[in-house]
Amino acid sequence: MTFNGYGVWAIYKFEMARALRTIWQSIVTPVITTALYFVVFGSAIGSRMTEIDGVPYGAFIVPGLIMLSLFTQSIFNASFGIYFPKFTGTIYELLSAPVSPFEIVLAYVGAAATKSAVLGLIILATASLFVPLQILHPVWMLAILILIATTFSLFGFIIGIWAQSFEQLNFIPMLVVTPLTFLGGSFYSIHMLPEPWRTITHFNPVVYLISGFRWSFYGSGDVPIVWSLLATFGFLIACLAVVGWMFKTGYRLKT
Repeated sequence: MTFNGYGVWAIYKFEMARALRTIWQSIVTPVITTALYFVVFGSAIGSRMTEIDGVPYGAFIVPGLIMLSLFTQSIFNASFGIYFPKFTGTIYELLSAPVSPFEIVLAYVGAAATKSAVLGLIILATASLFVPLQILHPVWMLAILILIATTFSLFGFIIGIWAQSFEQLNFIPMLVVTPLTFLGGSFYSIHMLPEPWRTITHFNPVVYLISGFRWSFYGSGDVPIVWSLLATFGFLIACLAVVGWMFKTGYRLKT
């Protein structure tokens, strides 16, 4: 079977158009939320905590804020994108179309990752209005941004297939991912924590993702960059394996 580029583009274009129809929820709301975080954390806390690892506190939290929005928006965009066809019953038309599972995943995950990466760059531009930013490794910053957006879009795609209701669709992002992000060094360095909490925090996978992204800005992180990249690629491979199994078995796709 040859690669169906037209089918991939049709799904991708439809998903991107949906973002434009809901631009307030997709773009404006996360940007306003980011601005409020800067007001609360940057001003209120930053006035008492001037620097962390030699970086002004307002600038230190920028990578964490971007990751916080990236995680949630990647999961939401991808999960809703595949769940809605299940909800309306059009998933069977998609599965019977001359589009392979790889092409379906490529289109949905590609669109979700694109929207999330663009949002991340918009938030970065918004943050530059509040604090002076320095990006030591801009190429790595962009690469890590795209890699994490793709990984969490895959994770969201899995959630969208697994979920059987809108409540389940929001369960993992709200009650699992968001708390792990707040506890993963988004607004502080884990080196500030006393033992045994510092050691326990290393079992939080989000720590490695945020630390790697922060390294691309300031050249330092809570964990070595090698461990951050290994953790990110490991999560990506695990998500790919789960998606492959879902399509192979038809898990909650054909029932």
